[in-house]
Amino acid sequence: MEIGSILLEQGLINTDQLASAQTPHPLSDDELLAHLVANGTVDKFKAMETLAREAGVEFIDLNEASVDLDLLKDFPQKIIYRQILFPIRKQGNTVFVATSEPLNFYPLDEIGAATGMMVEPVLAEKAEIAKLIKTHLGVGGETIEGLIKQKIEESGIELLEELELDGSELSELAQEASVVRLVNEILLEAIETRTSDVHIESQKDAIVIRYRIDGILHTQPVPPEINHFRSAIVSRLKIMAKLNIAEKRLPQDGRIKLRFKGRDVDVRVSVIPMIHGESLVMRILDKGSMVFDLENLGMAAETRRQFSELIRMPHGIILVTGPTGSGKTTTLYSSLIEINEPSTKIITTEDPVEYQLEGINQIQVHHKIGLTFGHSLRSILRHDPDVVLVGEIRDLETAENAIQASLTGHLVFSTLHTNDAAGAFTRMSDMGVEPFLVASTVEAVMAQRLVRRLCDCKKAVKLSEADVPTDFPADNLASATIYEPVGCRECRNVGYRGRLGVYELLVVDDTLRQLAHDRVSTWEIKKAAINGGMKTLRDDGWAKVLMGHTSIDEILRITKGDRV
Repeated sequence: MEIGSILLEQGLINTDQLASAQTPHPLSDDELLAHLVANGTVDKFKAMETLAREAGVEFIDLNEASVDLDLLKDFPQKIIYRQILFPIRKQGNTVFVATSEPLNFYPLDEIGAATGMMVEPVLAEKAEIAKLIKTHLGVGGETIEGLIKQKIEESGIELLEELELDGSELSELAQEASVVRLVNEILLEAIETRTSDVHIESQKDAIVIRYRIDGILHTQPVPPEINHFRSAIVSRLKIMAKLNIAEKRLPQDGRIKLRFKGRDVDVRVSVIPMIHGESLVMRILDKGSMVFDLENLGMAAETRRQFSELIRMPHGIILVTGPTGSGKTTTLYSSLIEINEPSTKIITTEDPVEYQLEGINQIQVHHKIGLTFGHSLRSILRHDPDVVLVGEIRDLETAENAIQASLTGHLVFSTLHTNDAAGAFTRMSDMGVEPFLVASTVEAVMAQRLVRRLCDCKKAVKLSEADVPTDFPADNLASATIYEPVGCRECRNVGYRGRLGVYELLVVDDTLRQLAHDRVSTWEIKKAAINGGMKTLRDDGWAKVLMGHTSIDEILRITKGDRV
């Protein structure tokens, strides 16, 4: 359609903008439009309406349109995948088909010949058509049909390590072009949708693929034919992660290193045998999209000020607690980066090293050769550090070495798996650490969770006291504006986009040290901390609701009420 010429002729862009977009190399029509929209040069919908008018066809927004899915049973999926088009509605013997190339008559004639119907094109955005195809026909469908014969490197996923093949029949099957393409597409879709974990689960009669996005699992539609490729998919991923594809009785863990659009992506792979076959979970660490900055984690101003002072203390232990996936590593890395200076030596011991930090010395734990947290921590102290990060305090040896490091003048950061900040004291005592050592070395405990952030499409609602939980700060209801999720194109109709932290910072004072020394219950420590001014996870969550960052339902999902 020569989009550049049409937009220029209609006055939506000028010659300089067109020339700039085509430098240093010419772009295709789709690339040019995407570039102009991304730069804010043109409004996407205005541009699409202009193009539709020039082509003499209707423009349709697929996010708002009503699509007759019954038409799919009469349409050859091969054409849909190959030409990237989708049937929308039918009037009499005429079917309206969404396409990004309404003047390309060959695929329209092909559909007419295959269905025996008249075909009328409507203009739609190519990316939205592709999303519709994946939603209703499944990710990887075009690979199942064996339609796209592109080279492996053209899929957008680049492996950074050589594969090790054993020449077996299973290994050869996993290397077939269709299987490689399918696995790459699963990874590509996960990275583009900001997925943190991909679950590939073997059920009795099917394979289920689920993506965890912003902490919530979403089932990914897949074509039923994918079930024939179940073993090949798992084998391909095991080969990429350098695992033993012949071993199907024992759990295995590995790592895949990828590059996607110039960004390095690490994928941690865990394979566990289930009764219907092997199930696989991939944790995706998109290094290029991560920014470690305490300012952007969502801490309240007072919490941020206190925590900033704590991480600059000369010695002691600072613990960050919470379940897996609550953002503990992000908080610790952000803390290290904030205090990292040429005059400060920082050494970490982690399992695994998730992100490589500039100017910080990081050790990868290897349990098989005896390099545990405890063993590496003893060696770290002979390297003259100022600050030490221990990935997790899991046992008595690591806890005792962390305490020894703090007593000898080092600032120690670490994590614990506890439900709240007060539980850290009893957790360490239960490991066997003397309570007086815990009381004298732990300076602060930060408990945290991640809640989903409301998308900009959120709507304001007026609530009464009867509509909110009993512990909600009802005094603010009259003047506060509470928001609820809606759903739009940007958030994939979920209502939430991204996450932010809720925090509970317990700063240890003399009263709390005495309670920890006396080995009182977690409940007593928490009660004393609240009386001393500590804001709980629930308190911080309600504050973020009142600020319009998240919803009441999210806080109820993530936190418990405080009964002290």
